[in-house]
Amino acid sequence: MADATRSTAPPAIVQGGMGVGVSGWRLAQAVARCGQLGVVSGVALDALLARRLQTGDDGGHVRRALARFPAPAVAEAVLRRYFVPGGLAGGRPMRPVPKLALRTRLQAQQLAVAGAFVEVFLAKEGHDGPIGMNLLEKIQTATPAAVYGAMLAGVDYVLMGAGLPTEIPGLLDTLGAHRPARLTVTVHGALPDEDHHVTLDPREVLGEVPEPVRRPRLLAIVSSATLAVYLARDPVTRPDGFVLETPVAGGHSARPRGRLTLDDDGEPVYGPRDHIDVPKVAALGLPFWLAGAQSSPERLAAARAAGATGIQVGTAFALCRESGLDDGLRQRLLREAADGTLTVRNDVRASPTGFPFKLAALTGTAADDQVYADRPRLCDLGYLRTPYRRPNGAVGYRCPAEPVDEYVRKGGAAGDTVGSRCLCNGLTATVGLGQRRADGYLEPPLITLGQDLAFLPHLTRHGADYTAADVVRYLLTAALRDKS
Repeated sequence: MADATRSTAPPAIVQGGMGVGVSGWRLAQAVARCGQLGVVSGVALDALLARRLQTGDDGGHVRRALARFPAPAVAEAVLRRYFVPGGLAGGRPMRPVPKLALRTRLQAQQLAVAGAFVEVFLAKEGHDGPIGMNLLEKIQTATPAAVYGAMLAGVDYVLMGAGLPTEIPGLLDTLGAHRPARLTVTVHGALPDEDHHVTLDPREVLGEVPEPVRRPRLLAIVSSATLAVYLARDPVTRPDGFVLETPVAGGHSARPRGRLTLDDDGEPVYGPRDHIDVPKVAALGLPFWLAGAQSSPERLAAARAAGATGIQVGTAFALCRESGLDDGLRQRLLREAADGTLTVRNDVRASPTGFPFKLAALTGTAADDQVYADRPRLCDLGYLRTPYRRPNGAVGYRCPAEPVDEYVRKGGAAGDTVGSRCLCNGLTATVGLGQRRADGYLEPPLITLGQDLAFLPHLTRHGADYTAADVVRYLLTAALRDKS
C-alpha cells in the first residue's frame, strides 16, 4: 500500500479545517489549486450530504460525486432517501439523519462514508494539489466512517485535534487495506475492565471492496511540545507531522494548564505554561506547522526560521469568497471587522465538549444570549454527545446543550448546562443548511473565528471581498520576493 504525497514536498500553508462545512470542498479545492494544502472539515458530513440533496443539489455536484462512489447500490440508496428535485417546498423540515453511536446501524455508516467521499472527491476534482480532512478526536464514533470515506476518495492528509490520535496511525493502515477496523471510544464512568469501541467493516459497508487505497499522512494538532513528544516516541502512535496550535486560533482551543482563571471579559487566561516549546518539537525531526495568529508573510518567515515547515491559517480563509459561510453572514463579518465593531470571545462554557470555543458576537446569531434563550432546547444531531455508563452497564449518550431535565436525568450536572450552546445545529445553520422545525422555527447560525483579524486590511485594500488565491498570494509575498 503506497503512502500518499510521499514524493512531494510538504506545503508551506495548511488551510484550517473550520466548522461544519465552512472548510467545504470549494474552499479546499481553491487552496489546493494554489499548490497549498486545502482541507475539508470532516464533521457532520453525513448531515451535510443529506441536506444538500434535500435542498435540490444546485449544480448537481453531490450527484456527480455519488456517481463515482465505489458502491453504486449505496449511492443509489442515499439518493432515493434524500434527494428532492428542486428542493423541499414550503419551509418543510429536512429529513433527519441517524445518529452515530457505538453500535451504529449500517445505513448510518454508509451515509457517513458516502458524505466523506463526496466532500473529498469534489475537493480533489480537476487538479493534482493536496487535500486533507480535519477531524476531532473527541467525536470518536464518527471517525472510522469519515476516515474511510475520505480514503476512498484519495485524501492526502488527515488532520486531527481535540484529543490525542494515538490509534489513528493503525486505523489508517487497517482501512487502507479494507480490513475491519475498530477504534476505542471513551465512555464516561466506564469501569477499568470494560472495553468500548466502534467498528467498521468495509466489506459490509460497500458490499464489495476495491483495490487497496493510499494511506494519507496524519498531522496531529496539539497545543504543547509534551504532547508531540508523547505521540512521536512510539512508532504505533507516531504521526507524520504536527500542527502546533495556540489559544488564539478559531474554534476549540486547549484549556489553560493549571487552575482556570478568567479575565474581566470572562475569557480564560493563558500563562507561561501554555507556551509551546517550538525547538523541542523541531528536535523530533518531523514536519510541523504553527497555527493561531499566523496570517502574515512575516509570521510565515518567522515560522520557517524556527524550523517549521510553514503555517496553518484559518480565519483568513473562512472570510474569503470560496468559504462555505453563508454569504450574507460573511459579508456582515467583513463589514463589522472593517469598522472595528466585530468581537470574537473565547467562551469557556459555550461548547458541550468542555473546551473553550471562539464565538463571533454577531447580532441575530446564537452567540447572542437572548437569541439562544429563545431557541427550543434540543439535541437532534448529536455529534458532540458524550457516551456515559448507565447504572445497568449499558452505554447512554448525553449533551449539556440538550434539555436540562433530560441531561440531569442521565446523570449530568445541571451546572454543566449553563451557557452551553448547541454547536451542531448552530454551525450547520452557518453554512445555510439550518433545520426548519415543524412549527416554522429556523435554527439560528453560530459563527466561530480566530481572534486575530490583522490580515484583513492587507486583503481588502482593493475591495471588500477577496479570494483564497489572494490569501495564498499575500502569505507567500516574502517567499516570492526572495526568489525573484
